[in-house]
Amino acid sequence: MKDVPLGAKGNFSMLVGPQHLANQFKDAILPPVFATPMMVLAMENAALNAIRAYLEPGESAVGSKVEVTHLAATPVGHWVRAEAEVVAVKGRHLQFNVAAYDEAEKIGEGVHERVVVGLDRLGARLEAKQPAAQFGRA
Repeated sequence: MKDVPLGAKGNFSMLVGPQHLANQFKDAILPPVFATPMMVLAMENAALNAIRAYLEPGESAVGSKVEVTHLAATPVGHWVRAEAEVVAVKGRHLQFNVAAYDEAEKIGEGVHERVVVGLDRLGARLEAKQPAAQFGRA
């Protein structure tokens, strides 16, 4: 990983469709509003976009922590824009301030952490777990 500067920023936008709504994505008893896990997805993608240029070939950055508050509801058909800013770098560990907005207001904010990983090493660790994957199968 190249040196990631504090203040590096990224964003991610998405159009809210029916598949992103809480009542479709999670449970029909919920209202037809943008689901919190989808807001987190947008925030994580914004964070990844903030550091994409600093990753070396064969590296990625996986999410390790999310602390967010969902502030306002967003209906289908609205655009959501997530923003992320690097606020701390400790070795391979990166911390971001994140926020999300719809076309009317701020809908979420919080802190997100990612860890830079080597894809070869991660692939080997996942491969080592394959025998354990048989546990739940009948």
